[in-house]
Amino acid sequence: MSGHHHHHHHGDHSHAHDHGHSHGGWGAVRGLFAPHSHDAADSLDGALESSAAGIRAVKISLLVLGLTTVVQIAIVVVSGSVALAADTIHNFSDALTAVPLWIAFAMGAKAATRRYTYGFGRVEDLAGLFVVGMITLSAIIAGYEAVQRLVHPHVIDHVGWVALAGLVGFLGNETVAVYRIRVGRQIGSAALVADGVHARTDGFTSLAVLLGAGGVALGYPLADPIVGLIITVAILAVLRTAVRDVFRRLLDGVDPALVETAEQSLAAEPGVRSVHSVRMRWMGHRLHADVELDLDPELSLAQAHQIAHDAEHHLVHAVPKLTTALIHAYPAR
Repeated sequence: MSGHHHHHHHGDHSHAHDHGHSHGGWGAVRGLFAPHSHDAADSLDGALESSAAGIRAVKISLLVLGLTTVVQIAIVVVSGSVALAADTIHNFSDALTAVPLWIAFAMGAKAATRRYTYGFGRVEDLAGLFVVGMITLSAIIAGYEAVQRLVHPHVIDHVGWVALAGLVGFLGNETVAVYRIRVGRQIGSAALVADGVHARTDGFTSLAVLLGAGGVALGYPLADPIVGLIITVAILAVLRTAVRDVFRRLLDGVDPALVETAEQSLAAEPGVRSVHSVRMRWMGHRLHADVELDLDPELSLAQAHQIAHDAEHHLVHAVPKLTTALIHAYPAR
């Protein structure tokens, strides 16, 4: 064990800084439209930048959903439809799931403390749980309302207005869904992707309103509850994926392909006899790795340190979203 050596993430910060600042404002703009290349997201600045991207996505989507709700309220006032009022309230309350995510991204950017030594990235996964809860609630409400309308059919008044509001709700939510899911995947945030999925389920609900109104207009009053039931099933299917992704994060699950990439990168390092173990976990939308390497026992401590340092540097570049790695070097038996 005499050769046992810990390498902390200290050598890389100057390098990280150069990366982040060369992008400047343009990097932020480009980040909106194009997924990050491996170098911008792995630096320390990249970690802060990705939290900022998350907050920006939450702000923009709140704005879009706010506008959607305002348009829907206007239509409710003109049409006087009660059913429509309910859908609008539902959409508005769902837009508020962005708030815990906003808090999570803001907290995730805070520095680690003596108590929370790994930082606050995990708050994001807790926000993801909240989002999953809201999607579940959407499914229950949609199902309940559909069954109620099957048992007690009711007449939809102002069909044209209702269809218009449904269309507005669908377009607003789907726009937000596409945007949130894209940014969430880009920065590696399971919670933001889940919230995008959540917006998509609300879009489905508004679509149900639209299709139901269409069916009623064509003389099929049962179209409304039947579409409602189909949408409920669609929401449950979407919920399954969101639950899986969020719970995987909470249980420290990572994509096996990332582990493979890490092992290949480490094994290619000169002086590394074998890769003993690689463990990774997500902290919010950032990855951390713990690695054990077997090195040539003839190496000096300084040489072993240098190899570990280089291995870490290459690893952070090889694995997307990886921001910190702790390398343990052992003399090979």
